[in-house]
Amino acid sequence: MLTNRDLKAKDLDKDLDRLGFVGEAAEAMGRRLTGTGLAVIFLGLCAAVAASQIVSGDMSNALILVAASAIAGYMALNIGANDVANNVAPAVGARVISLTGALVLAAICESAGALLGGADVVSTVSSQILSPDDVRHNFTFMQAMLTAMAAAALWINFATLVGAPVSTTHSIVGGVVGAGVAASGFAAINWTTVSTIALTWVASPVLGGLIAAAFMAFINSRVVYAADRLAAARFWLPILLGLLGGVFAAYVSKKTGDRLLDLPDWLSIGLAVLTGLVVWRIYLHVVRKQTVTQENTARAVRQLFAIPLMVTAGLLSFAHGANDVANAVGPLAAIVLSQSSDFPDLVFWYMGALNPVIPLWVSAVGAFGISAGLLLFGRRLVMVVGKKITKLSPVRAFCVTLGAATTVLMASALGMPVSSTHIAVGAVFGVGFYREWHRNRYVTENGRIKPRKMMRNREERRRRLLVRRANLLTIVAAWVVTVPATALFAAALFHLLSLIFAL
Repeated sequence: MLTNRDLKAKDLDKDLDRLGFVGEAAEAMGRRLTGTGLAVIFLGLCAAVAASQIVSGDMSNALILVAASAIAGYMALNIGANDVANNVAPAVGARVISLTGALVLAAICESAGALLGGADVVSTVSSQILSPDDVRHNFTFMQAMLTAMAAAALWINFATLVGAPVSTTHSIVGGVVGAGVAASGFAAINWTTVSTIALTWVASPVLGGLIAAAFMAFINSRVVYAADRLAAARFWLPILLGLLGGVFAAYVSKKTGDRLLDLPDWLSIGLAVLTGLVVWRIYLHVVRKQTVTQENTARAVRQLFAIPLMVTAGLLSFAHGANDVANAVGPLAAIVLSQSSDFPDLVFWYMGALNPVIPLWVSAVGAFGISAGLLLFGRRLVMVVGKKITKLSPVRAFCVTLGAATTVLMASALGMPVSSTHIAVGAVFGVGFYREWHRNRYVTENGRIKPRKMMRNREERRRRLLVRRANLLTIVAAWVVTVPATALFAAALFHLLSLIFAL
């Protein structure tokens, strides 16, 4: 029988449990509020930087610029939280790198790509969809760009909360189109440029999937299913990384002339070749050291792809920063340049026009905003791309990131704002569908590939499906809805802001 002392002790334990639960809840809430607080501080810094750049005495223009900088920072935070998950998700899904390590790696590479290689795509978003010359008043143009950013940022924030990896490129292009139509009618929009961008949205995920599947087929035939896997890996992996290093060096040397040194073509080629040889030689030594004590097994080969996977994840983050920084600061750049007296006349990118020089502080708002959003809020969507579409090993994840990085870099070199979400997810599906095709036609016995007998049982064929179709339909549906949703939202915000200014 319990005494009064025992009953009091039991009640005290219950009270302590309640206090502990309250303490844990308060700690979790504090962590959430810490992220939000740091985001608010960053937005304040963006506004302060814009205020320091004001040289005109026009108060309306100054307020638009400050507000646009803060909204661009908010947009960049949302891109980091939603979009950058695609870059590191394959590495995390393959369990090659921890989630925290992947986020830090992506943040560094994202900032570098945005600052060094993002000017061309920023120019396309800032002036070649809606030009200042096609809007009646300069203030109306700035108002349209401001509302385009706000609509896109709010839509991405909503998508992040519900866990949908939507396209930030779709969001900002839809916002610019909707605000432009509201500001000056359908004729103000450069539908040729919009059509070209939309075409890349269809082609880029298919291209990313095909490139990733091609890499998967090549590595399977040359390394994974080779008689001596370790010898094949020692030969091919340094070559692949050397080629990757050389191409990346050539891209950086040609696309960062306005930020670093403007090198002549012969020197850029020489630098690319030298970089490729150095990377090849270094990794040749690394992979030989790794294989000294390993046996000729598939597991040993998978371990050899850990370093290449982290390298390609960093490269994909750089490419994403170079391309998708335009989604955050393209409209801000348009507002900054529209307030400049020497804003040049632009023609379409494919006619070889010279782009205006984007101020470094504008790119910095996008670069550091994307990195901050990734570190503060980017954990949620990593698992969607990394684990919920198809099972990823280090080899498959390497092919995914390499295919996606190659496609995004090609688009950035052309100045086209493609959707890195499209491409990364397309690469994941490309590898997954290739695995299905290979598994349904071939069987591996004792390390050798043999043709598989045709399966007539529909249920057995269904069990061999390696790609989750439901996730594909969900992601595609989110993509389809994004452009009209942000366009209508931007148009509504434009009219609302016009009414406020009219008061």
